Formats: sequence, structure tokens, C-alpha cells
Amino acid sequence: MFDNLTEKITNVFKNFRGKGKITEDNIQDALRQVRMALLEADVNFKVVKEFINKVKEKAVGEEVLKSLTPDQQFIKIVHDELMSVLGETENTLHLTASPSIILLVGLQGSGKTTTCAKLAALLKKKNRKPLLVACDIYRPAAMDQLKFLGEQINVPVFIRRKETDVTVIADESLKEANRLGCDVLIVDTAGRLHIDEKMMEEVARLKKFLNPQEILFVSDSMTGQDAVRVADEFNKQLAVTGIILTKLDGDARGGAAISIRTVTGKPIKFAGISEKIEGLEPFHPDRMASRILGMGDIVSLVEKAEQNISEEQAKKLEAKLRKGQFTLNDFLEQLSQIKKMGPLEDILSMIPGFSQIKEMKTMMPGEKDLKKIECMIQSMTLDERENPKIINGPRKIRISKGSGTQVTDINQLLKQFEQSQRMVKQMSKFAKFGMSGGMNLGGLGGLGGLPKFQ
Repeated sequence: MFDNLTEKITNVFKNFRGKGKITEDNIQDALRQVRMALLEADVNFKVVKEFINKVKEKAVGEEVLKSLTPDQQFIKIVHDELMSVLGETENTLHLTASPSIILLVGLQGSGKTTTCAKLAALLKKKNRKPLLVACDIYRPAAMDQLKFLGEQINVPVFIRRKETDVTVIADESLKEANRLGCDVLIVDTAGRLHIDEKMMEEVARLKKFLNPQEILFVSDSMTGQDAVRVADEFNKQLAVTGIILTKLDGDARGGAAISIRTVTGKPIKFAGISEKIEGLEPFHPDRMASRILGMGDIVSLVEKAEQNISEEQAKKLEAKLRKGQFTLNDFLEQLSQIKKMGPLEDILSMIPGFSQIKEMKTMMPGEKDLKKIECMIQSMTLDERENPKIINGPRKIRISKGSGTQVTDINQLLKQFEQSQRMVKQMSKFAKFGMSGGMNLGGLGGLGGLPKFQ
């Protein structure tokens, strides 16, 4: 989402290299470029003005620290202020009642129903027992969707299809929660294409009846400044406790994410980073600020790896790598683990400096490439995966037909894999002499051999 903003801001930082001190003269042009980058990213103009003024106040006249160059110091100032705009600290849910109640509100199409299920899945991992409650009485499809999603994650869903009073549904859902022993109610409310009085009155009645611990506004980050305006209106009428930003994996300019917390005064608590049911994460302002500035997000990358790659699998692969052994079966297993972590582009964006290297970005495979690789390897026999050298012309034709690809694609995969094997053997030599530098060879070893197809 922040690719364009990241590229423009990192270019600004380069202008400070070689300077001994940040002065008012050399900072004016940089601040002008940062201002333009933020405005082009659809950040609220009042937020931009306040942001620029604070950065200038902190930067002008500061002595360059011995361990830092001016560009590094300016990055730190911008990072700290950006983190302040985004919220400074992570904000968790306050679920102290029994059962605790979370009311999700927002416009139609913001991803509210899906977010209910994602939040339930997240809480379930934390040993909570959620109950999903369908209070969108106007859209039977929303009830069906919630029921389907609940079945996917094995979470009960409370539905009363013929009931037209949301407070009656809420009252009965509380009884159902007590019967099932659920300790969290996640209530899906009705939305509209725009704010209207009837919708607000209904949600206000639900709020008064349930007295929820959390009222979370679900905001579609793809809608830009309109999302900020709607969030502010919901907050004024309902006093929301936090915000969930959806579709952060999209290609919007990202201004809503940067503006919404300052305009509403409410913290961003979660971010939707994919359409998958596990695609909801706690929002970390410091990590998001680092990613926007092209500094990567190693902490999140490690957390994703720990969640999706078992220690046993990592150790097993590391042992093979240290012996210089790496087969297409291992390659396929690595590919499966990478896919569990989310879109490859998102994973790579967490690596510091990757977003600034255009050549690497154009060379890396996309989601279609990963699927093609997977199909080709799965069309091979076990012997072929263990020993690719036996794959001759007739075998290549059979594999290409079985995977719906061309023989040239098979050749490209095998060539890249052979290069990857040579790299693994070289790494194993360093490891034998204790020169690996503590590197975990069982991490994302397959990335180096993934080809990008034409």
C-alpha cells in the first residue's frame, strides 16, 4: 500500500548524506518534498501541516550525534513523529466483563462481517471462547456469510432470521453465550452505503442495551479520506473505542491509515492484511512507521515465521542444508510454508531496504509464479523431485502437460533450482567451518531459487 510514499520519502533522506548538520536551509526542501509525498498519499492536509511543523521544530539546529549521519538523524525524527501520528503504542482490547462484548460498526462493504470472523479466530488463538452474533437484519446474505465463516473456524454463530428487533437478538444472544460458556460476544451490525439516521439510531440502541466494552469502527482503507470523514462521524455519535483498518494489502495510497488516528483521536487496534481468515493482526504503530520509511519490519517477519514454520521443520531443513542437500521436495515444502505467511511481496517488504531496490522487486516472482512452480513440482514423480537430473526431454513434456505449463518453464525452473543447489552447497561449506554467523539456514531458504516467469 505504501510503496509510492516509501519511495519518495527515502529519496528525501538521501539528500542529507554528507552534510555535517541539519540546518533550516537544508531542511526546507526536504520538508517540502515530504509534504508533497504525504499529500499525494491522500493524508489529511491538517495532519500533514501539523506533522511537518513538528518535524521541523525537532530537526532544525540539532547537532549530529557521533554515531549518526544527518540522514539517519532526520529519519529518526520523521520515524518518531510518524509513530506519534499512528499512535505511538500498540492498543489492545479491554475485555474485562463476563461475557465481554465487542460491537463492530461501519459502512456496508467495509469488510465488517468478515472482520468479525477474523477477530473471533484471533481471540480463539488466545484461549478465548467467542460467540458471533448476527445483528444485520437487513441482509440475509450477511447472516449466511457469518454462519459460513463461523463453521470454518469452529466458532458458534447466533442467528434469528425472522426477528426484526436487534435488541431482542442481543438479549437472546447473551443467554446463548451463558449456555455455551462463551466469554466474548462479537456483534456484527448493519451497514449502509452511507451514514443515515436510521442506521445510527439502531446501533445506538444496541450500544445502550449491551453496554459493550469495545466499539470498533471497521474502516476500508481503500476509500481514502472518505474513510476518515466517516470514522469521525461514527466516533462523534457512538464514541468508538478503536479502529480496524481493512484491506491494507491493497494498492490504495495509504492516507487513511496515517490520518484516521489523528482526526478521530481513537487508536488503530487491528489491521486486515489479507482476505484469509487469519489475515487480521494487531496494529503496531512503530512497525508500520518503519515499513513506511523503508526500514522493514524484522519483528513481524520473525513472528510470521514462528507462527507458520514449526521448529521441527526448520531444524530438519537446516540439517539438510548444512550437509549440502536440498531437493525439489524440500523446495516444495518451503514454498508451502512461504504461502502460509502471506503474499510474498508483503513478506519481502518486511526486509529492511528491500522496497528501495527496484531491481530485486522486478526480479522476484509473483503469486502466479509461485502457483506455477507448485504445479510443476507436484506433476513430477518422487524420484524426479529427489534427483532432477533424470528429467529428460520426454519427462519434461509429461510434466508440462500435467501442470499446464510450457517445456521452457520446466527448463527455467530446473536451471534456477540447480543454481539454488550450488548456493546451498557453498553455504554448507561456510557452516562446516563455523562461518555461518549464527544464520538459521532453516528459515526462508527456498526464496533464493524461486524463478520469475515471463
